[in-house]
Amino acid sequence: MFRKRIVDVLAALVASLAWAPIVTISFFVALAVNGWPVFYVSKRRVHRSKSIGVFKFRTMERNAASVANRETIPVTKQRFLNIPFDSPIYTPLGRLFERCCITELPQFVHVLLGQMSLIGNRPLPENVIESLREEYPNVEDRFLSKAGMTGPVQLVGRDNISDEQRLAIEITYCKLCHESYSVLLDLVIFVRTVGVVLHVFKPQTLDQVKKMMLKICNRTEADLFGRQARQRSGVGRSYEPGRSDQWSYVSDRRTATAKAASTQRQK
Repeated sequence: MFRKRIVDVLAALVASLAWAPIVTISFFVALAVNGWPVFYVSKRRVHRSKSIGVFKFRTMERNAASVANRETIPVTKQRFLNIPFDSPIYTPLGRLFERCCITELPQFVHVLLGQMSLIGNRPLPENVIESLREEYPNVEDRFLSKAGMTGPVQLVGRDNISDEQRLAIEITYCKLCHESYSVLLDLVIFVRTVGVVLHVFKPQTLDQVKKMMLKICNRTEADLFGRQARQRSGVGRSYEPGRSDQWSYVSDRRTATAKAASTQRQK
């Protein structure tokens, strides 16, 4: 992953011409409008078992962490915790920061320190990981590469896909990074993310992002997941090209877990 680290450092340094002034101005604006603390620090998993205090601009009320977390908000459709922008827990300025994608800009510091990557899956709190693990035992696979400031999920929109689909695309990115890393892949994701933020590009579909990543890394669905899915799941379901709900082995692992739980209850 040495090439990826080099790309991270160079990109963060070049981009500092833009993000450093924005962070500085935003700091003083937030201090004047929202008061102290300006930053919110949350302990989150960033790589394998490593967790760090991740910095971001505080965009919610001061007591948000205690009233809006995976332990206090019941699980409904999603186990990933996505608080909608119209929630009253956001401050007016915080809502503006979120919509303008300013909130996570301080995380460029984590990239320069080597704690995070520019491109990768978003870091998660442990209580969210635990909630996901109840349904998806292979959630740990999304941490095989370092967490990033943006990633393939942001090209689709986190609110436009299910937990299963999100994990599938995240795990696929990690596998591609380890087995067929391409600088072009990270460059395309970065450029398209900026384009989506500036409304130059429209969000892509899950299938479009999947095909784009596989094509850039010169891999196929069957090559990347077919044999491994059957080996790791322990079930005999065959690979079906084109099925968007199984191009990762997420579905197979859920099936195996459900069968094991059912057998245990019968005993």
